[in-house]
Amino acid sequence: MLAIVAPGQGSQTPGMLTSWIEDSAARDLLAQWSQEIDLDLIHLGTTADAEEIKDTANAQPLIVAAGLLSARALAADGKFACVAGHSVGEITAAVVAGVISPSDAMKLVRARGIEMAKAAAVTPAGMAAVLGGDRQVVLRAIADLGLVAANDNGGGQIVAAGDLDALAQLAPEGARVRPLAVAGAFHTSYMQPAVEPLRNLAQSMSATDPSVALLSNKDGDVVTEGREVLDRIVNQIANPVRWDLCMESLLAQGVTGVIELAPAGTLVGLVKRAVPAIAQCALKSPGDLDLAREFVAQHGGK
Repeated sequence: MLAIVAPGQGSQTPGMLTSWIEDSAARDLLAQWSQEIDLDLIHLGTTADAEEIKDTANAQPLIVAAGLLSARALAADGKFACVAGHSVGEITAAVVAGVISPSDAMKLVRARGIEMAKAAAVTPAGMAAVLGGDRQVVLRAIADLGLVAANDNGGGQIVAAGDLDALAQLAPEGARVRPLAVAGAFHTSYMQPAVEPLRNLAQSMSATDPSVALLSNKDGDVVTEGREVLDRIVNQIANPVRWDLCMESLLAQGVTGVIELAPAGTLVGLVKRAVPAIAQCALKSPGDLDLAREFVAQHGGK
């Protein structure tokens, strides 16, 4: 059984859309989205430097665009039974599952990036990855400093978020702490100001029930109603991502192989560490398409 997964913020790299838009139809589609959301995705995906695409308001639409272009090129409709996204990747996943249109997804992620950047500017805060260590020891150290386990990613990786001074003191026994180059404490109460504007926008959009099993970052559960998918995507902005539970659900669903859409690499790495029984395929560029299609033939089919 095949699952499609979509990565979140931090996976972007300069020039990552260059190879995807050598196809003229894909370039035209990217130009259309750029016009619809008033953001030059062609520039951001081809010539913008690392600093420009690190900006939350730029990074999030860029990542979703990459995921949608790679999903379009893979053309695996009808051959996968499960889909999930990490953080902003949930918007990509919603399109792949048939819940919302690509155009609505781009409008939603554009607003998400803007509103989260605005919320991050209100109070200085940040995030740090905690690698290794005993899970309970790490979670206790995070809580003792008044921080939040904003991304529980499984595979020995938990991302703490909150006050910058508290993050500087974080040093759980047996673990390494790596500060992340992000603008704020995403998936915590610091993002609450972004929720209501996103909720209003999402409520104006049409939503169709998912055509496949769609896993939620909230708890790893399968969500079967389109409106609930959008509600959860909005609420997740200010609540922790439980990717560990999503991976457990992949295994419980009987998934044997996972393809990560562009910009791929992060999620297949987590799957490899946490649930190695599930085979992984990273669709990083069009050069990976032949291998990905062989992977679909091996694991695909509902």
